[in-house]
Amino acid sequence: NAVQLDFSIILDWLPAFGSALLVTLETTVCSLIVGLLLSIPLSLCKISNIKPLQWFAFFYTSVFRGVPMLVQGFMMYFGIPLLLPEHFTAFQAGTLVFGMNSAAYISESLKGGINAIDRGQYEAAMALGVHYPGMMKDIILPQAIKSVLPSLVNEFISLLKNTTLIASIGLVDILSVGQRIQARTYRAFEPFFVISVFYYVLVLGLSFMGKLLEKKVNASDRG
Repeated sequence: NAVQLDFSIILDWLPAFGSALLVTLETTVCSLIVGLLLSIPLSLCKISNIKPLQWFAFFYTSVFRGVPMLVQGFMMYFGIPLLLPEHFTAFQAGTLVFGMNSAAYISESLKGGINAIDRGQYEAAMALGVHYPGMMKDIILPQAIKSVLPSLVNEFISLLKNTTLIASIGLVDILSVGQRIQARTYRAFEPFFVISVFYYVLVLGLSFMGKLLEKKVNASDRG
């Protein structure tokens, strides 16, 4: 016999979904900010002529690419507090892990963006007496970030979807709410279908905003 779907069970859980959606978005945005802040010095290490900095950047990237994110989350939330006096909350642990992961990937994109900039711009800045930090901050990095903007939008979308992993360390996100509904009602299709719709709409919205941002940046460049 065909199972009768009953989406009315979702109505009582809408407030919980709303709160969980805020947690998901907060984690995503904070993780992206952490990732961006860490990726800039990391990308500079990758293009540096100083070998120890290059080795550090390579090791950092290889670790966060090579170890599953779920394992990293467990290490940050359950393992690190055994070594340090401080205990991370689930939100802090999730944000740090997602942000540090994003830094590894964003730094690769930034490295490519920096290397793609014409060498003449470096020479012109040096000829004008612009020191390296100022040149990177005011001339090179802004152009590199513009060139890798599509990659940043894709990373934002990946972050949003990866936040489902924070449920494993106890933070109540959209997935957690769906699991609770399934546990209490013994129905799985309805809650997880709604969760799928939530994420689909969010990803479409982010993609649309990313396209608008790209058009705005391109228009300002032409202007």
